[in-house]
Amino acid sequence: MKSKKEAIKVIKILKEFYPDATCSLDFKNAFQMVIAVMLSAQCTDERVNKTTPGLFAKYQTPELMAQADLKELEKIIHPCGFYKNKAKNIKACSQMLLDKFDGMVPDNMEDLQALPGVGRKSANVIMLEAFNNPQGIAVDTHAKRISNRIGFSKQVEPEKIEQDLLKQIPKEYYYDVNHLFVWHGRAICDSRKPKCEKCPIKNYCDEFNKTYKI
Repeated sequence: MKSKKEAIKVIKILKEFYPDATCSLDFKNAFQMVIAVMLSAQCTDERVNKTTPGLFAKYQTPELMAQADLKELEKIIHPCGFYKNKAKNIKACSQMLLDKFDGMVPDNMEDLQALPGVGRKSANVIMLEAFNNPQGIAVDTHAKRISNRIGFSKQVEPEKIEQDLLKQIPKEYYYDVNHLFVWHGRAICDSRKPKCEKCPIKNYCDEFNKTYKI
């Protein structure tokens, strides 16, 4: 793992490199954020953003979403993949919001993770984007890849990687790092052909230093 000083330096470099790093999912309220995050599993944010306008135009509230015809819902979200399971989770989640939370999205990690289709990673994203109150670091494929390559963590399981990250990265940087990992993973730290020569944090990267014996 890195020292806190090194971790902070990496984040500051990435923040300067990606000054406009923000959430890539389009949403107008917490409920839309929950649904968008659920749809984004194994799907690009770009595809989700093309799907949600039609979805939210037809089902604007948890009430309407819970009452949606399952087949119709599946048809709308089909482009996002795994549509049958996602449709069932969306309906079940909407119903739970009505039954247990008065139709409101809860603003804490425990209750969010109780919602069908919402795991810890998704709950972290919702807390950050919908409530501007990050409680941890969402470990998606980009965060996992970068953490392993840089040397933040040698773990494989997302929750274990997050625990390693939380030991190195102070809470005041949670907001930035959630966005920066995604942007860096897409732009430079690609899974197959990382553009190491263009990487602003290569000097802090264990994989790069090992490969080039620096």
